[in-house]
Amino acid sequence: MTDNIFEGEKFERADFRTSPLEKGEYEECKFIECDFSDSDLSDIKFIDCEFSGCNLSLVKMTGTLLIDARFKGCKMLGLHFEDCNESGLSASFDNCNLSHSSFFKRSLKKSSFKNSKLEETDFSEAILTGSVFDNCDLTRALFLDTNLEKVDFRTSVNYSIDPEKNHIRNAKFSLHGIKGLLEKYNIDIEG
Repeated sequence: MTDNIFEGEKFERADFRTSPLEKGEYEECKFIECDFSDSDLSDIKFIDCEFSGCNLSLVKMTGTLLIDARFKGCKMLGLHFEDCNESGLSASFDNCNLSHSSFFKRSLKKSSFKNSKLEETDFSEAILTGSVFDNCDLTRALFLDTNLEKVDFRTSVNYSIDPEKNHIRNAKFSLHGIKGLLEKYNIDIEG
């Protein structure tokens, strides 16, 4: 059985809750202001696709392949990226809300998170080497045994990262964010 292949197509304001997205491979496709919330995207391949202003909250992604996927202005609450295809995950997020999502044990080397909300997002045991968190809110985000080598947090806020329980060699932090590295010591830092 061969999968459907969609190349260079544009999907605008589609409601995939009532009319599910066809299983198959989507390459260089654009999804604009589409509603995927609570839908099942399992085993679908997205290669070099762009999602703009879409609602992907609580989407099921078992075996979903995301290669060079770009998400802009998307609502992505409660997603389990750890369920995605084991072949890899490469994505960038700009002005997205990824709160309550999970990247548990995922490799996201050199990923870009820009102007995004990542409240209570789980990055436990993830590999984020060389990634950039540019102007992101990381309130109660979980970093535990996470590889944060060469990650740039300089413009992000509200993170709490235990240097003894994460790999932070050559990571970049701003002076105003130093409190997030020392929080476990319960000390007052004035500046």
